[in-house]
Amino acid sequence: MHEYRSDVLLVGGGLTGIVAAIELLSSGRSVTLLDRDVEASFGGLARESFGGILLVDTREQRRARIRDSVPLALRDWLSFGAFGADPRAEHWPRQWAEAYLNDCNAFVYRWLLDLGIRFLPMPLWVERGLFGDGNSVPRWHVVWGSGERLATRLIEALRSHPRQQALTLRFGHRVESLLAEGGRIAGARGVTEAGGVTAGGAAEPSGEEFRAHADAVLVAAGGINGSIERVRRHWHADWNRPPETILNGSHRYADGRLHDAVEAIGGRVTHLDRMWNYAAGVHHWAPRKPLHGLSLVPPKSALWLDWRGRRIGPMPLVSGFDTRDLVTQVCAQQRAYSWQVLNARIARKELAVSGAEFNPSLRERSIAGFARDSLFGNRWLVEQLTRHCEDVVTADSIESLVERMNALQGDGAVELESVRKTIRAWDGQLARGSMHNDEQLRRIEHLRHWRGDRLRTCLSQPIDDARARPLIAIREFVISRKSLGGIQTDLSCRVLDAQGAPVPGLYAAGEAAGFGGGGMHGLRALEGSFLGGCIYGARRAARAIAGHESEHRP
Repeated sequence: MHEYRSDVLLVGGGLTGIVAAIELLSSGRSVTLLDRDVEASFGGLARESFGGILLVDTREQRRARIRDSVPLALRDWLSFGAFGADPRAEHWPRQWAEAYLNDCNAFVYRWLLDLGIRFLPMPLWVERGLFGDGNSVPRWHVVWGSGERLATRLIEALRSHPRQQALTLRFGHRVESLLAEGGRIAGARGVTEAGGVTAGGAAEPSGEEFRAHADAVLVAAGGINGSIERVRRHWHADWNRPPETILNGSHRYADGRLHDAVEAIGGRVTHLDRMWNYAAGVHHWAPRKPLHGLSLVPPKSALWLDWRGRRIGPMPLVSGFDTRDLVTQVCAQQRAYSWQVLNARIARKELAVSGAEFNPSLRERSIAGFARDSLFGNRWLVEQLTRHCEDVVTADSIESLVERMNALQGDGAVELESVRKTIRAWDGQLARGSMHNDEQLRRIEHLRHWRGDRLRTCLSQPIDDARARPLIAIREFVISRKSLGGIQTDLSCRVLDAQGAPVPGLYAAGEAAGFGGGGMHGLRALEGSFLGGCIYGARRAARAIAGHESEHRP
């Protein structure tokens, strides 16, 4: 039996756990941080992310002449989030939403700048809302170096902390239950797992029990979306029935185990049916977990078709406005997967894969490479996808393309005449110049008003263009990503019970807490408040545990 003792026990070595550890060490506390994964994966899902953070009133916005404010951002957040009518269920989520927006500039943005984190000079404009109810202005700030830079820089700060001797860091440790003592939570128990190693690199025995004792426990173990079984169990009613295939774009250990542990001692878990999933997932050709998927950034100039090859509508699907609605529309089809049809020219300019892995120029902070990809298109990525991804087919004619789409799916579901008719109608609209009447084209025009989108969006590019071949079809599945619900907490990150009273000694932050309060985003998110929510929640939790929650300052 391994025994650990410290002032604070942190469960989870993702972004939340790392930030909380830094803050607690700075407050003079001793910390034990237990992570289930191997040391090479320290940093969790944040390390794999693209690195976008929602921030308000930053110097990047001001330099780009974007006029933003907390009241405007809060209006957008509450409108887009579509919080429920039950004031008891929504009290803490709404409190957290307002707190995040008021504090994100100081608690997240300036704190990261002080650590040497920098952002791309032009914020991106995502989640604009189908009818203007999303982000009124660009707020998505991308870390220069992607999520990998964000995670590794914070890990460097943790490992080089002046009080690092007060940190016990262990990997391959699976927490299974919480320990109660004297009417409060006083630690956790669990077992080591195969493949775990100590912080020093030595092999950790597998299957041995451990106990970790502490005055306070912070749950920072992520959400539930790494368990496809749980995703199906909590599938939102708006999304019809769960699709036959759901790919996994979350962390493999974000399986809800700690949510069960919190519920077992009387803590409250809320809104697990609120999830942030994506509609354009494809199979990873080098999977590291079951059903490992990649989340595409869908090309805006591609045609989004249903399983038969008919354009989904009546409002065409276009990314950048309402990610949740894309999932809703795909799941409303008889078969809940879809196709996007485009050509090589569109793919090179517009197609992207979310995350650090497939954005090497950004990840490696290569100015020349990033400029090349932005200006001339990402040929490397398109080549990787067309060569290796099982969900991508190419052809030099519409007839051959449909034939290969049907061969991939193993049936004759895709209708040649539907695909041919849809492509010809689209190309015909483009041929008429400005005299078009298509909602997708109107949305593309709106997107191109912002130069951050204009750089990566084609101008009037037809699909069946001999100069832009080959034609490309991508079979896309819903892919799980993040939990918007979770363990309910107050503004001090204290876990609440069914009566709304704090569970003594127990705290939760980050995705485990629905990024704050058990679901601070509501039903849908403005994007970028995930990484920001982890950092913000971690800092608030650490301050509360250290007794500084009344000092509400960065």
